[in-house]
Amino acid sequence: MSYVEVPGAKVPIRMWTDPATVEAGAMQQLQNVATLPWIKGLAVMPDVHYGKGATVGSVIAMHGAVCPAAVGVDIGCGMSAVKTSLTANDLPGDLSRLRSKIEQAIPVGRGMHDSVVDPGRMHGFPTAGWGDFWSRFDGVADAVKFRQERATKQMGTLGGGNHFIEFCLDETGSVWLMLHSGSRNIGKELAEYHIGEAQKLPHNQGLVDRDLAVFIADTPQMQAYRNDLFWAQEYAKYNRAIMMGLFQDVVRKEFKKAKVTFEPVISCHHNYVAEERYEGMDLLVTRKGAIRAGSGDYGIIPGSMGTGSYIVKGLGNAKSFNSASHGAGRKMSRSAAKRRFSTRDLEEQTRGVECRKDSGVVDEIPGAYKPIEKVIDQQRDLVQVVAKLKQVVCVKG
Repeated sequence: MSYVEVPGAKVPIRMWTDPATVEAGAMQQLQNVATLPWIKGLAVMPDVHYGKGATVGSVIAMHGAVCPAAVGVDIGCGMSAVKTSLTANDLPGDLSRLRSKIEQAIPVGRGMHDSVVDPGRMHGFPTAGWGDFWSRFDGVADAVKFRQERATKQMGTLGGGNHFIEFCLDETGSVWLMLHSGSRNIGKELAEYHIGEAQKLPHNQGLVDRDLAVFIADTPQMQAYRNDLFWAQEYAKYNRAIMMGLFQDVVRKEFKKAKVTFEPVISCHHNYVAEERYEGMDLLVTRKGAIRAGSGDYGIIPGSMGTGSYIVKGLGNAKSFNSASHGAGRKMSRSAAKRRFSTRDLEEQTRGVECRKDSGVVDEIPGAYKPIEKVIDQQRDLVQVVAKLKQVVCVKG
């Protein structure tokens, strides 16, 4: 499908989904965003759903301003995936040992490493800039400085919620490694601090929703936020790179005889801000639950823990600000999913996947998400499918 345009106060709302299928709360959030004085465009992805402040699955283009709640509290959250030389024929019948080894190598939930991971010991890790990155921690908000030790030990860890590590097969039988994570606790604390600071500023007092408070260009508050935002986005990128390195080490050891090789890693943020130019204007483009899909850009659009995921290539559609969805998108809240589904439902919907099947992850059940095939179909003018993956192992926090 192409997009549907819904009238908005300052800009039209371009929607790559049927507006009638979007819950009222999310539609109200989109209308609220469209009232912001600095907005120049709003694109809505097919995985759209209600979020805190700004809607998940929205792309907001503003001139001279940025809204920290439109990034979300997991700054730089995103995906990484890599194709391997392994095939389905190399896999053992029982994948529980592989899952256990992954969980031993990469802490999940609120966990952290016992000591800081040295990326210099990893195959092919991009260590250039690593020292500079950590030296810049001195320049982030004083409010989070006490978290430095935790931040260093959480580097290379998964987290909880919808974050995951997966061992997948594509339709030709090739094995892919895939993971989803962000900037961990340090990104959350930076985001919450800056959202609070934005809400105190005089120019935000008349907004229809205080969660949409913005920072304005050429102010000390904007400069401080940009500094911390871009640092946290880099943290998230390094976090995924280290996890992928640890994951690859597990796979090398578990499949020694196969002498596994890996293609270049595909990686993309889906909660972030980028400086981009459209229609002759320099804009700050905020993607919350959306990936960049410029012409030729590789991206990853996952489903849920029992369905398929897609490797895609962007088509460069300027109407969406070169964006596409970040996943299937939730169709019900976590609390609603827990009320609706049981562990037996989870077992049924994740049949054939080596994963947790206990009450702690019922809120991540596939039935709580929109059908990924339909979400992909709604954005055929934004991306082309390169590969369809199906997980056989899924690690959750």
